Amino acid sequence: MHVSASVSCLRTRSLQSVFSSAQTGVNNNRRVIPPIQRHFISFYNVICPLNRHFYSPRCKLSSSTMQQAACDSSTPPAEVNTPVSGEKTTTEEAAESVKRKSDETTCEAETSGQSKRRRGAGGKKVRPGERYIPPPQKRNPGVSFSKEHFDETSYYFEGGLRKVYPYYFDFKTYCKGRWIGKSLREVFKSEFRAESIEYYQRATKEGRIRLNETPVDDLSVVLRNNDHMKNTVHRHEPPVVGRPLEVLVDDGEVLVVNKPASIPVHPCGRFRHNTVIFILGKERGISELHTVHRLDRLTSGVLLFARTLETSKKLDQLVRDRQLEKEYVCRVEGEFPEEELICEEPILVVSFKIGLCRVDPKGKDCRTVFQRLTFNGKTSVVRCLPVTGRTHQIRVHLQYLGFPILNDPIYGSLAWGPHRGRGGLVGKSNEELFQALVEEHRSQESLHLLDIPDDGIEQEAEKNKTSEKGQSLDGPSEPNTSAESHQTDTQVPASSSETVDKVSQGCTDPDGNDASSPKTQPNKSNGNQTEATTLKSPPETRDHLCSECKLVRPDPTEKELIMYLHALRYKGPDFEYSTSLPDWAKEDWVEADW
Repeated sequence: MHVSASVSCLRTRSLQSVFSSAQTGVNNNRRVIPPIQRHFISFYNVICPLNRHFYSPRCKLSSSTMQQAACDSSTPPAEVNTPVSGEKTTTEEAAESVKRKSDETTCEAETSGQSKRRRGAGGKKVRPGERYIPPPQKRNPGVSFSKEHFDETSYYFEGGLRKVYPYYFDFKTYCKGRWIGKSLREVFKSEFRAESIEYYQRATKEGRIRLNETPVDDLSVVLRNNDHMKNTVHRHEPPVVGRPLEVLVDDGEVLVVNKPASIPVHPCGRFRHNTVIFILGKERGISELHTVHRLDRLTSGVLLFARTLETSKKLDQLVRDRQLEKEYVCRVEGEFPEEELICEEPILVVSFKIGLCRVDPKGKDCRTVFQRLTFNGKTSVVRCLPVTGRTHQIRVHLQYLGFPILNDPIYGSLAWGPHRGRGGLVGKSNEELFQALVEEHRSQESLHLLDIPDDGIEQEAEKNKTSEKGQSLDGPSEPNTSAESHQTDTQVPASSSETVDKVSQGCTDPDGNDASSPKTQPNKSNGNQTEATTLKSPPETRDHLCSECKLVRPDPTEKELIMYLHALRYKGPDFEYSTSLPDWAKEDWVEADW
């Protein structure tokens, strides 16, 4: 305000000097402007642009009042009322014109500043015909699941399985670099192959595909950087075993549960509500848990969560310092040697999509100690002590030793060749191995055991081919502090390849439950199974665009839901958590005929 007022007074005094000189010049038939006055006028022209940074209507009114006061005090009344000559009038008009131009410049500067503020970050003006793209929002990694998420749908039990009613869900992703300049049609056709282009066209007409929160009218729209895509799908989840979660310890600092096989720890891939995190939240009202370690979906046993951030940091430090002892039990094929065996073969990740690994000199250092507990003439129960915690470490090392875990859908597969990977003998490239594994499970209609969506198979094969041409495969294969872990959270997608599959998979769950098939009447789950008469599912669980709703899929068998690997004990410097042996690890166990 003071700067504006000073400049206004300076301008007034300069113009008054001009008028005075002009009057003198008339009397002498010449116009004279002293150098000092030219300096003031020039100074005003320089300082005027600075005025816009301090401009406000209140300042302008105040400075005008001060200007009038300055004029009244510096000019005698007689001089103000004295008639002037035509030349003086012309000079005043010129000065007034300069003043108007100055005011217009100031006004334009103010308007321009307001326009910049309206344009948002960067001050980029949206051209006619262009879409406005809001700046990307910062992600909050501390956000956890809440009641709003838990209430999306409900459980029901049927045939010993926990099932989830289909529900609508928004898959979200930002535009990837490789999508920029391509139309939505091109991106859906090349990367979102779970559904046909006709499906996406129908979904577009119903407003299910949105760009920056605005429904898309046409798939021909061209994607630009920072575009935010949202795809509303009718989501089906695979069933899991119906046994309740057993809470072993809950003391306010840690929560320890005995995880059944077939249930993922947290949302990943096709699973969301049929996960440990959501079951605890929906049935026990427990949320805001910190994951200390993870277990594979098909692995059962001790699962440890921290209740507070402080406890989580302490446990993480114990893991990094390798002060946390982990003990597993498993049942393997054949007669395992009686003496203790130590395997230190390095492990390399072949496919991050399904966590496929193999022993390879380029892999990461590993160490696992094995000891046989029992042998029933056909299979052996083995005690496993992983010193390190690489992805699928126990399973890969047992395969290398020639004793794969019974019912292991990956490392017990014939896709590894006649020796099934014993001694590292595979005889196939990474691409050939991946394709052989996929084809074996596809022929057996058990592709869902690989935890990979149908539309991701070709993408993964192409990625392996590219990797073998020169790209390294021994990237970030750290195990998330567990010997048996490869899950990735889907609530906030991190990598582009994961997000593509999540946005595209929608209703293409190859192991999902058919919404149109007969089901039991649902009950809000409290961890106990319920028996009821067979009824058709409610009409609201069906969707006319959903292809999964039109299919009838058989329920998975026990063989498909259980792998004979169990986390038996976790021990730290001042704590120890353990479970009893699972039934299949006991001496009197008899393998069922499938």
